[in-house]
Amino acid sequence: MRKPSKKGWLLCFKMNLYFSIIVPVYNRPEEIRELLESLVQQDFKKSYEVVIVEDGSLESSGDIVKKFEKDLQISYYFKENSGPGDSRNFGMQKAKGNYFIILDSDCILPKQYLVEVDKELKRDFVHCFGGPDAADDSFTTVQKAINYVMTSFFTTGGIRGSSNSIGKFQPRSFNMGISKEAFAKAGGFGRIHPGEDPDLTFRIWKAGYTSRLFPKAFVYHKRRIDWNKFYIQVNKFGMVRPILNKWHKGTARLTYWFPTLFMVGLITSALLAVTGFIFPLLVFAAYFLTLFIDSLIKNKSFIVAYLSIFAALTQFIGYGTGFLKSTILLNFSNKEPEKLFPKLFFKRK
Repeated sequence: MRKPSKKGWLLCFKMNLYFSIIVPVYNRPEEIRELLESLVQQDFKKSYEVVIVEDGSLESSGDIVKKFEKDLQISYYFKENSGPGDSRNFGMQKAKGNYFIILDSDCILPKQYLVEVDKELKRDFVHCFGGPDAADDSFTTVQKAINYVMTSFFTTGGIRGSSNSIGKFQPRSFNMGISKEAFAKAGGFGRIHPGEDPDLTFRIWKAGYTSRLFPKAFVYHKRRIDWNKFYIQVNKFGMVRPILNKWHKGTARLTYWFPTLFMVGLITSALLAVTGFIFPLLVFAAYFLTLFIDSLIKNKSFIVAYLSIFAALTQFIGYGTGFLKSTILLNFSNKEPEKLFPKLFFKRK
C-alpha cells in the first residue's frame, strides 16, 4: 500500500480543501432523497456542502431537500432547463468550496466514499478525478445487467472506471471531481449532451492538469432506464464520440471503432454461416460465452448473466450505428455538429 506523498499532503494543506458536492436533478425527487440519505450516512467527519440544482423540473425536489437541512449543509437552486452540464456549471459558480465533487441524481454513495476521496487526494493530489460505479444488491436484474456491460473490461475496455483502463483516465460526470482552479481554467462543461464530461476532461488536460482514477471511490449508479432508453442512450454516446474526436485532435482511439466493427462482423458472420462457413460465428459465440461466465461470476445470477448478453448486443448495436452515422456525416458534410445533431446540444438560457 502506497503511503501518502509529501507533495499530496502539502497541496491539500495549502488549499485547505473544502468539498462542494454538486448534483443537478431533473424530475427525479425520489432519487435526490436516496442520494441525500447516503450522504447523511457518510463516515467523513469534516465539513462539506451539498448544492442541489433543479434544472427546470416539473417535479420539484425542494420539499425533500428541506428535510435534510438539519443534517447536511445544503443549498437548493431552481433554474430554467438548460441541461446537466450547464446546471453543474451553475452549481459550481454558487458553491463555496474549492474542490467540487459532481454526482448524478441517480447515484447512492457507500458510507466510505468521501473518506476514500480525501485519502486519494492526500496520497497523490490531482486537480481532476473520476470514480467507478457499481451495482447494489437492491438493483433490479436489468439494472445489474446494464451496469455490468457499462463497466466490464470485455465490453467497454474499462474506460468507465476499471483499473485495467487503457491510456489516461477520462472521468464521467456521474462520479467526478474537479478543483475550482481547474474548473476556472477549463471553462466548465459545454452544451453537448451526452459527452460533456470527456469534452471537459480534454480541456482540463489542455489547460495543463491531469486526471486520475480513484478506484475505491465508487458509487452505486442506479441507471433507471429500460431497454429502449438504454439503446437511445448508447446510440447518442456513439454519435457524440466522432464530434469529440473532431474537436480535440489527438484524442481519437482505434478502440472507439470496436462496437461498429463488432456489429458489422456479427452480421457478416451470420451471413457466412448460411453458406456453411460457421467458424466466424463460433468466435462470436465464444465471446458471448466468456461474457456470460464473467457476468455470472461477478453477479452470481444466471438471469443477470443471460441479460448481460442482451445488454451487450444493445450496447454494441446502439453505439456502433450512432458512431458510424456520425462519422459519415461529419466527414461528408460541411455543416457544424450542432446543425447536424441538434438533439445533442442544449441551448443556454
